[in-house]
Amino acid sequence: MSKKYFGTDGIRGRVGQYPITPDFMLKLGWAAGMAFRKMGACKVLVGKDTRISGYMFESALEAGLTSAGADVMLLGPMPTPAIAYLTRTFHAEAGIVISASHNPHDDNGIKFFSGKGTKLPDEVELMIEELLDTPMTVVESSKIGKVSRINDASGRYIEFCKSSVPTGTVFSGLKVVIDCAHGATYKVAPSVFRELGAEVVVLSAQPNGLNINDNCGSTHMGPLQAAVVAEHADLGIAFDGDGDRVQMVDHTGAVVDGDELLFIIARDLHERGKLQGGVVGTLMSNLGLELALADLGIPFVRANVGDRYVIAELLERNWIVGGENSGHVVCFSHTTTGDAIIAALQVLMALRNRDESLAQSRQALRKCPQVLINVRFGGGTNPLEHASVKEASERVTRAMAGRGRVLLRKSGTEPLVRVMVEGEDENVVRGYAEELAKLVTEVSA
Repeated sequence: MSKKYFGTDGIRGRVGQYPITPDFMLKLGWAAGMAFRKMGACKVLVGKDTRISGYMFESALEAGLTSAGADVMLLGPMPTPAIAYLTRTFHAEAGIVISASHNPHDDNGIKFFSGKGTKLPDEVELMIEELLDTPMTVVESSKIGKVSRINDASGRYIEFCKSSVPTGTVFSGLKVVIDCAHGATYKVAPSVFRELGAEVVVLSAQPNGLNINDNCGSTHMGPLQAAVVAEHADLGIAFDGDGDRVQMVDHTGAVVDGDELLFIIARDLHERGKLQGGVVGTLMSNLGLELALADLGIPFVRANVGDRYVIAELLERNWIVGGENSGHVVCFSHTTTGDAIIAALQVLMALRNRDESLAQSRQALRKCPQVLINVRFGGGTNPLEHASVKEASERVTRAMAGRGRVLLRKSGTEPLVRVMVEGEDENVVRGYAEELAKLVTEVSA
């Protein structure tokens, strides 16, 4: 059964355009509260990132949840993985995050976590969608939910992050630049690394509601690259707006993406005999990652794009490490979802274990040239179903004769078609990607 509202990462869109409106959020809160109440006494945690519309949607969700009889615990601005962790530790039935992740401030969305700190099962999302199509009711006054605020949420999460490295770990002598994207990590991330002894230079940690992800963070690496070089830092760490993606910069200013971070973490676990099974990547993972892991005898499988699919594959195989080149990295030995701060800490531990710099540690992975072009479309006819697009994709695949890949897919969070071509020769790869992107643009017009 297809879903009407939920995408690969919750419900997301432009603020003020249906369904990202206060009235819909009120109804969504009610529907979620009714669904969660079927599990018994209902307690729901609500957190958000720093975008200005979060206040509006927090109030609407709060009203909807309490009208269904759910008790609400407000966390304020907190990273998405913090809500997953706190939902577990408070034994809540669910956690809700108000965030549009790496998108600009004029987008927003809703993500849900189960009481186990994992993505909601499909059957629960479908139950919520069914309730959204029914009339809203209010429980009798004596059963209306109550609202409270968790004042020590940041401190709890900081200690949890620190617990992901061995007791007594001190990063003294390490100088890092951290870009918080004016987002949800702006308070907790600098504290984590400082409390572990690192010298920390902080960028983009003055959120005003409108500057989240604005030329900063993991989707705009230029400012961090420049700062790492200017500060003579050992490395830089960039988070996205809600703190579930991480990218890094080595001391030379070169970007180290999610594929490389995943490799560094997996190799360290493998060398210490703690890698359980293999590694899960996605259809977008660079071919070089697969080859580098194969050289170490580490199995590698690809899931569909989206951290929920990576997590589902990990659970199915009982493996513990997976991620995306965008910077979602999942370390199941420490947490239940992609956590940018914890992933960054595991990279730092891996560098320490090998006594290497980030620049040295990434060298074992030789990435194949990969060109990704995003093509915006109007949201009507799916351009990927067009006969000429299918024919061109098949023709390019044949031309690369098994030495490259073509991947055309619709984004799960934005009205974009992602055109990706990967192979051995960058000029050839770029030419094919541009050809396919131009064709997708033409059929989308």
